[in-house]
Amino acid sequence: MRRSHVYSVAGATLGLAAILTLFGVGDDPAALTNGQAFVLGVVQGLTELLPISSSGHLILVPWSADWTYLKENDRFNQTFDVSLHLGTLVAVGAYFWADVVRLVRAWFTSVRRGRIESSDERIAWFVLVATIPAGLAGLLGEDLIADNLGEPWQILVLLAGGALLLLWADRSPQSRAMGDLGLRQAVVMGLAQALALAPGVSRSGITITAGRFMKLDRDGAARFSFLLLLPTVLGAVALKGVGDVLLGDLPHGWQGPFVVGTLAALGAGLLAIDWLLGFVRSHTYGVFVVYRLVVASLVLLAIVSGVREATF
Repeated sequence: MRRSHVYSVAGATLGLAAILTLFGVGDDPAALTNGQAFVLGVVQGLTELLPISSSGHLILVPWSADWTYLKENDRFNQTFDVSLHLGTLVAVGAYFWADVVRLVRAWFTSVRRGRIESSDERIAWFVLVATIPAGLAGLLGEDLIADNLGEPWQILVLLAGGALLLLWADRSPQSRAMGDLGLRQAVVMGLAQALALAPGVSRSGITITAGRFMKLDRDGAARFSFLLLLPTVLGAVALKGVGDVLLGDLPHGWQGPFVVGTLAALGAGLLAIDWLLGFVRSHTYGVFVVYRLVVASLVLLAIVSGVREATF
């Protein structure tokens, strides 16, 4: 996607989301407000695609602002979650559309031929194989994770631990490109991606970390992370979208936040992708290590000082 198109689309979607928020279109003050949906949409768009944990931030932001509606209304939370992930899914799909088309064609070519030959064919199979562990973990462990993980004190531990792991991995030499990796590394990447179901780990963070440990260059690790998002999030959006939106009993006041959240996540997501790919061509991932440690420290300070509870 051309850079000029990225900023045009991002500006249009964020602008439209802001207008809907200002005029209160579909807004229900008794539910999640459009303003809160806009903030959480921007948070989702930025943190899903940067290695800093979207699920962790989507808990920490309401926790710090004392927004309790989503936690207290699970049906609304499930519906709104679909909108946020739909926004980032469209952002990644649009940005990498040419790559997606090329890789899909390469995969079908390898299937017809009965063997893998080209770099694109290896990447296509890598993405497919790496998606399986995360998909299985999501299907089998979603309730277990939702019931036992996601408390602020747990998120701060995982943010800090993930920061140190990324710092270690980012010291690896940059000696491989995406097409150099094989199916064995794909399984490892898939297992790493499954860990991101725990809020605070970060799906992009753990996949970038795994990629750097595999000696991928920084740009390649980020691109692989974005490509891996597509089938993983597409499956989650399709499953939850059908169950919670199309066939579900939609909660009152869902329309405004759903649209605003989708648009805000889409616009912020496009900006995050373009910025990250440009940034890592000439910088390390150190800024994200520092950011994760700072956020973890602030959460710890809020808990220790009694400003906020350790649980939410």
